[in-house]
Amino acid sequence: MPGAAKSEAVAGLLPRMSQLSALLNRGQLFERAATASGVALERPAVTILVTLATADHPLRVGEIATRMQVVGPHVTRQLNTLEKRGLIQRLPDPEDQRARLIDLTPSGQRLIDRYLAVIDGWFATAMAEWPDRDRTEFVRLLGRMVEDLTAQLDSVADSVPEDGTR
Repeated sequence: MPGAAKSEAVAGLLPRMSQLSALLNRGQLFERAATASGVALERPAVTILVTLATADHPLRVGEIATRMQVVGPHVTRQLNTLEKRGLIQRLPDPEDQRARLIDLTPSGQRLIDRYLAVIDGWFATAMAEWPDRDRTEFVRLLGRMVEDLTAQLDSVADSVPEDGTR
């Protein structure tokens, strides 16, 4: 019975994901990393900086919002504050001169590098005893899980009428 085996194989997933979520949120990962790195910004602002730092190119506001899974106006408010602090800059989009791309300034890059170094150090220490192949495979599988679950939830959301009825 393939369905039963599949259910047993993933039965422990939700509790473990809940534990991880609690560890990352209630475990105050952000607060502790911000304190350790000397970053005096709110979580949404740091999330934007991390999003920009991990992108391979400057991003439009909509792309930042999509990656953060929030609405554009939320990002725009944070960007205004980050720009005033000299941590991000708005650049013309070479593909559309009406649009702007968001990129880190050198100050923003230094700040987020400090923050990420703290977190990377914690993860590296936690996984220090893992073989390289296990670390690599874990990151690959976690990325695949996030992508596949996002696609699944998007398809479920697309099949539900706006009034919430079926």
